[in-house]
Amino acid sequence: MSSGAVAALDPGRNKCGLVLSDPARQRIVAAAVATPEHTEELLERWLADGLAALVLGNGTGSGPWRQRLDSRLSVELVDERGTTLAARQRYWQLEPPRGWRRLLPKGLLLPPRDFDDVVAQLLLERWLGHPLQRSCGQPAQKLARTVNE
Repeated sequence: MSSGAVAALDPGRNKCGLVLSDPARQRIVAAAVATPEHTEELLERWLADGLAALVLGNGTGSGPWRQRLDSRLSVELVDERGTTLAARQRYWQLEPPRGWRRLLPKGLLLPPRDFDDVVAQLLLERWLGHPLQRSCGQPAQKLARTVNE
């Protein structure tokens, strides 16, 4: 991880969206949808690797996360309003529908997996003021299974 890495967290009771960025390269380098316990493990790993700051959605679950992390790194709150709908649209930009789903209007399509990682990406982009590219492949899909098991 490069120095100055910034993460974003979309907190939730049962699952969290999490992304790690390299702001210098304007890229997302890791993304996850995970249980709160696994999210904490990922954050611990990223902190050990030099995580500089965390952007946190200001929704319902943000209080405990902020208390837990505020003393260890810079935590910036970002307004979450409208991110779920925006993330649904962004999901289809990142992973265009295939087969017969391409023929349907994107507004009628529901993503086939939890997309809380995309919400976290949008929170980070709001804070940075510009979009980020994804270079992390699709680890969020692999980690999303741990939430549902």
